[in-house]
Amino acid sequence: MATMDVAGNSVEVDEEGYLTNINDWDKDVAIELAKSENLEMTESHWEVIEFLREYYQEYQIAPAVRVLTKAIGKKLGPEKGNSKYLYELFPYGPAKQACKIAGLPKPTGCI
Repeated sequence: MATMDVAGNSVEVDEEGYLTNINDWDKDVAIELAKSENLEMTESHWEVIEFLREYYQEYQIAPAVRVLTKAIGKKLGPEKGNSKYLYELFPYGPAKQACKIAGLPKPTGCI
């Protein structure tokens, strides 16, 4: 297993950079994961990350992009619940990249 250093602590990640233990996640870890993805976190990014973590806590699964888009649209409004908006925030895939930063497992169906 690979590791990444976050504020002097070593955190285990898999070969794709996803956390191996969801409980290792905190905002500092998210910021480091975002840096590794060349993303600067904004309030809009955090809104999606927090949504994903709540979704995972409720359903115990990371949503695929289609499910994510619909669920965000219901909760945050249609201007945010669309692929264009989410891809602007997470250009390498809203489900895949956002789940990684949120400390969640890779969504099923993502290659």
